[in-house]
Amino acid sequence: MTLTATEIAQDQDEAMAEHLRQTGAHILLVQDLLMAVSRALLARSLHHDESKLEPPEAEMFAKALALLKGSTYGSDGYRAALRSIKPALQHYYEHNRHHPEFWGRGIRDMNLVDLIEMVCDWYAAAKRHDDGDFGRSLEINRERFGIPDDLIAIIANTEDMMQEATDQCPS
Repeated sequence: MTLTATEIAQDQDEAMAEHLRQTGAHILLVQDLLMAVSRALLARSLHHDESKLEPPEAEMFAKALALLKGSTYGSDGYRAALRSIKPALQHYYEHNRHHPEFWGRGIRDMNLVDLIEMVCDWYAAAKRHDDGDFGRSLEINRERFGIPDDLIAIIANTEDMMQEATDQCPS
């Protein structure tokens, strides 16, 4: 059976209509999913580290602030400062899911929103140290949390974007 030109045109029109319907539905679903992630990130941005502003964390973190700022991340002095506020840190980790310590299996239990907040937090924390170096802290955290090389590369690839955002930020 040979199709006529009209039948071929109808088949092509139906195929195009189906393509447009399916692609439109796909685009809408991706938009909805990206908006859900965006809402979750917005909520995280509005409530990041709020537990540090209240007891029992606020007093201990305030006491350790100078020790932490003047220390090198991962150094003996840094670890000593953390030991001095261990109860506050334990409370903090129990209430902030963007830290690997919150989870039983560390980063392996985290979702992408947790990871994004964690990376932004690590970057900002490096800026708080007198000799802060995000790349060096990332290497320390690779060992500390057993972060796979591919994820380290993805995080490192994000540093330029964070630096650009920092450069544009008035604070």
